[in-house]
Amino acid sequence: MKKTLLSLLIFINLAVFAQHQLPNVKLKNLKGELVNTNLDYQKKDVLYVYSFWATWCAPCVQELDAISEVYEDWKQKINIELIAVSVDDSRTEKRVKPMVNGKGWGYSVLLDTNQEFKRSLSIANVPYIVVVKNNEIVYVQNGHSPGGENEFFDKLKSL
Repeated sequence: MKKTLLSLLIFINLAVFAQHQLPNVKLKNLKGELVNTNLDYQKKDVLYVYSFWATWCAPCVQELDAISEVYEDWKQKINIELIAVSVDDSRTEKRVKPMVNGKGWGYSVLLDTNQEFKRSLSIANVPYIVVVKNNEIVYVQNGHSPGGENEFFDKLKSL
């Protein structure tokens, strides 16, 4: 069973890695400014962690809360920037800013209300993480399990 699961996870990761570069999509941030996913996050040797989430997704919020607790420590140890990409549609988009402010997350937040960015990466479900370094997708992770942020950080350190 473990071998089957491992094989499935490897296959899924290889399928996603078929797309090596981050797609060029323009999204709005919480201030309403347009941000280009391919141009605005391109500092050399920075790990850009795109965390796709939604206000209605409990595991997504749990994951971002858990990372928030250790994010400053992570930033001191590795060159990282987390970008929380909300896939809330136009009906639930108005919940994003109050939630982010209430949680006190120190992340950049982008709004993918028509889910163009999500679709361009062939993401089916959230939570979903895409890690980009030097404009190349270097790691993906689908789903969240409590305590998984420690394992995720170990993976980030190896990139």
